[in-house]
Formats: sequence, structure tokens, C-alpha cells
Amino acid sequence: MKRPIARPTATANAPGTDPALRTPRAFAPTAVELTGSDFDPAPDETLLAPPPRPMGWLGRLAWTSGGVLLSAALGLAADRLIRDLFAANPWLGWLGLGVLAAFLVAVLALAVREVFALRRLLVLDALRRDAALTTLDNDQQRGRHVVDKLVAIYGDRPDQARARQTVIDHLPHLFDGHEIIALAERSLMAPLDARAKALTAASARRVALVTAVSPRALIDIAFVLYESVRLAGAIAALYGARPGLFGFWRLTGAVLTHLAVTGGLVLTDGLVEQLVGQGLAAKLSARLGEGVVNGLMTVRVGIAAMRVVRPLPFETQPQPVVRDFIPELTKLATDSAKTT
Repeated sequence: MKRPIARPTATANAPGTDPALRTPRAFAPTAVELTGSDFDPAPDETLLAPPPRPMGWLGRLAWTSGGVLLSAALGLAADRLIRDLFAANPWLGWLGLGVLAAFLVAVLALAVREVFALRRLLVLDALRRDAALTTLDNDQQRGRHVVDKLVAIYGDRPDQARARQTVIDHLPHLFDGHEIIALAERSLMAPLDARAKALTAASARRVALVTAVSPRALIDIAFVLYESVRLAGAIAALYGARPGLFGFWRLTGAVLTHLAVTGGLVLTDGLVEQLVGQGLAAKLSARLGEGVVNGLMTVRVGIAAMRVVRPLPFETQPQPVVRDFIPELTKLATDSAKTT
């Protein structure tokens, strides 16, 4: 059997063919209509939580005076206690003095750790702002400064060793600020984003399952709060924040501010329409439906924590949205309904 051969039906010199008719022509549109996307528009950067404003002089005065008074009261109480112990028995006084010294050393160590934790959060916030300005102004020097700080932050992370080496190898060949930030985001942030999404999905699954089987609404609320706090701390540690007590309160305030600015459970993402459109309201029981909703609330907390703590803005990587987690939650709910 012979192989098929394609033969032209007309040649350049064939009669009836006009070369002028075969040349490409350009057409100018008479009207242009701009239409918006119906599915998951890119979140506006202005909806992100604004940086916290510095405390005014009145607030600083109140906190300083209150701290001085509290320190004086605690110092006088400790002095009175040690004097009473020495008056009762000398060895009790020395024992109390040693315990007081150990307490002061522990408090000092905790204070130093809290200062470093707050400083790390401030450094990540500053890096995010500098990266946004670098992309806007295409500043090469600022971009290299941001990348150097990121490499230093993740310098002791074995899981980021290959990503750091990739950035270090390619950085000398880049001359545009936005390309430098894009390289850092693709190499350093993309693996962390995937792990943060996995943490968020796992936490949402736990919330959905506990809500479906718990007998009391109070248990649901307590577990949702526990998982939200735990998830925010895990995502912050993943991106390198490692918040302490006061740092965690600051992180919680930033996450709540972000949720308030972006509208809480965001009906703008079309969650209710999707759930009703898929017929889940008729397929799932009331408890499973509540589990899905509570899981979506946990997803919102995880997404807010990612946007607040992430040291680089989302430029080349897709921003996480609630819609990405709906199929997994609905599948979990339907599987639970089939087993029960």
C-alpha cells in the first residue's frame, strides 16, 4: 500500500488564481465592547488589610504610665515578700530570692523572644511593600535587596535549599526589578503556597467532619475557633513569621481586619449559588451542610492569613480563592452522607 501524498489542487501559475486575493488583509474593528469575567476575578489588592497605624502619643503615654505603675507595684510586692521570708527564716529568704531571680530571667527571655517575633512580622510587612513598589517602579536595586532579605530569612530552612540556590544562580542574569520579584515568587513562594493551601484544606476538612458529628453547637464554635487560631499560626510559621504571644495577637488582628474588609464569608465568590446550583441543599443533611459552611469559614481564615503573612504580593502565582476548596469539601460531605 502506497503512502498517501498531499498534492496541491492549484499552482501559482494556474489560470483563475489572483495573487492579490491571497495576501493577508487587516480589518479595523468598528466597535469594541469590554466584558467582565463571570468566574473568580482577580482579587483587588486594595482589599488587603491595611498596615496597622502607629500608636499616637496619647496611647503611648497611657501604656508607658500604666507599665511603670504596674512594674512599681510588682517590685514592691516582691520586695515585701522577700523581706517577710528572710524575717521568718534565712534559708526561706534565699530560696525565695533564687526563685525570683529565675522568674526574672525567664520573663526577660520571653520578652526578647517577643521582640524578635514582632520584628519578624514587621520585616515581612516591609518586604511585601518593597516588593510591590519594585514591581511598580521596576527598580533593580530594590528588587535585589528584597531577594537578599528573603534568602536570609529562609537561610536555615532545609526545605527551601533548592529554591534558594535557584534564585542565587539566576539573580545575576536579571536586570529588571519585576523579573527579580517574579523569580523569587516562582522559586521561593510557590512551594510555600502549595503547603499553605494543603494546611487550609486539611483544617477545613477537620472542621467539616467535627461539625457533622458533634452533638452541640457550642462544640462546633469552639472547634472552629481552635482550628482557625491553629491554622493562622501554622501558616505564619510556614512563611517565616514565627509569632509569639503579642505577635500572634497582632497577626489575629490583621487577619480579622482582612476578613472585615473583604466581607467575611464573601457571598461575592458565589458560594451560595454554587451550593444551591449543585443541588447540595437537597442531597446533604442539615449537619453536613453546616459542616461545609464552617469549613468554608475556616478556608477564609486560611486565605486571609496567607495574604497577610506572605512576604511577597501575588504577582505571577494565582491568588487562592474560596472556590478552589469547594469541590473537596462537597466531596467530603457527600461521601460522609453515603457512609451514614
